[in-house]
Amino acid sequence: MPVRAKICGLSTAETIAAAVRHGASHVGFVFFPKSPRNVSPDQAAALAAGVPGDVARVGVFVDPDDALLSHAIAAARLDAVQLHGGESPERVAAVRARHGVEVWKAVPVKVSADLAYARRYAGAADRILYDAKTPAAADLPGGMGLRFDWRLLEGFDHPLPWALSGGLDERNARDAVAISGARLLDTSSGVESAPGVKDVDKIARFLQSLAAL
Repeated sequence: MPVRAKICGLSTAETIAAAVRHGASHVGFVFFPKSPRNVSPDQAAALAAGVPGDVARVGVFVDPDDALLSHAIAAARLDAVQLHGGESPERVAAVRARHGVEVWKAVPVKVSADLAYARRYAGAADRILYDAKTPAAADLPGGMGLRFDWRLLEGFDHPLPWALSGGLDERNARDAVAISGARLLDTSSGVESAPGVKDVDKIARFLQSLAAL
């Protein structure tokens, strides 16, 4: 199975086109006002118009209410919702049942004991996204270029399909796959020239680094 990639935090038609052209399997839109990558549902709708049907559209949210979810899912025609806050398994299951889309739950990781948190979401989420744990005082739960020790995933019995995030870029993507066994990588800051500013050349090189895997 080839390694797939999600380019997250996209906010321009040019970078959407670069992600699609170079083979991204997923594109991500961030709906979180504190993020430099934040877009409104209406902005995401315009961007989603440039995404072909064989590329999945993922919305990233932090403890969202159902009104925001409904608006964003309908406007951007989202295929999946990625929950990046403190959502409980019960809340994740409720989002999945109410909105009828695939639901990913981000699990922040710093030490091996953090991985056990993923098991709480078996039967509630469709996919786990292992991401680097951010400092307690940070305004953002992800997208800060941090990474965790991928060796923590070696031999771990994953409760659900999963993806890897946190500090991934063109220089380390192949190592991340080799060490962790991931078949879906999620990058955001690793393909930027500044916070929230995606770089079309970095997007291309990141995706090209995975093409032969």
